[in-house]
Amino acid sequence: MENLAGNFFLVGLMGAGKTTVGRALARRSGKTFYDSDHEIERRTGVKVATIFDIEGETRFRDRESAVIADLVRLNDIVLATGGGAVLRPQNREALRAHGTVIYLRANIEDLLARTQHDKNRPLLQTADPRAKLESLFAERDPLYREIADIVVDTTQQNVNLLVSRLEQQLQKRQRRTESLS
Repeated sequence: MENLAGNFFLVGLMGAGKTTVGRALARRSGKTFYDSDHEIERRTGVKVATIFDIEGETRFRDRESAVIADLVRLNDIVLATGGGAVLRPQNREALRAHGTVIYLRANIEDLLARTQHDKNRPLLQTADPRAKLESLFAERDPLYREIADIVVDTTQQNVNLLVSRLEQQLQKRQRRTESLS
């Protein structure tokens, strides 16, 4: 595989495949993988759901912004962000300024199927997870699109095939960028 330069930042709703695709992309491109939620848990020693319960979403978003600001300054990484990372303008700016942003997009059916048994999704601990996902999608899809360099549909896709296609898109983008400079 052709050497892919720079950082890759994955955005998208919970269940879109950011962590799974991110790990595979990092392994295949020789980059270091980070997950912003896992990094928050590592730094605090508690689960994201616990932070939500005790401190609330605003304080969690403060922690998330600090972690993203630190991680985007590293070199040759793949970063899977939390689904709500795009809500804050400073996060969108940091991601856009320091790497290639990849929006992993899936339909509501797939997102629901992938997240329905996961108790570590604080925003989905509600009587109607489908309605919550639809609301989150309506709010966040324009923000993901605003900063995305590449949009990839992860609906019913094999991870290895998806990562291969993504690598091809990244290589094309890199060649275009090199030919312009």
